[in-house]
Amino acid sequence: MQKHHYRVTLDAVDAEGTVLADSAPLRFVARCHDDIFAIVERSRQRGQLSADDAAAMAVGLKLFGEIALENRKDPLFSQISQDLGAFIGKLKGTR
Repeated sequence: MQKHHYRVTLDAVDAEGTVLADSAPLRFVARCHDDIFAIVERSRQRGQLSADDAAAMAVGLKLFGEIALENRKDPLFSQISQDLGAFIGKLKGTR
C-alpha cells in the first residue's frame, strides 16, 4: 500500500491567529495511506463542523488512525482500533 507523506507544522497562536514569537513550532513527518487533503475537503463540505474544526478532526483522526492501524496487534492499540474503525464507518455513513 502506497503511503502519502506529510510535513505537519503546529504553531502556537493567540486568539486572533497571530503566531506567538516565544514559542517554537512543532514539526514532524507523518505517513498516511489516504490523501488527507481530500479527506479534509470532504469533511468541510459536509457542513457539520466549522471549516477549522472539520480540518482538525480529519487530520487528527487520520494521523492517529494510521498509527493505530500500523500497531493494531499491540495491546495498547488493539481495543481502540476496533472502536476507531466503527467510528470511521459511522462518520463515512452519515450525511
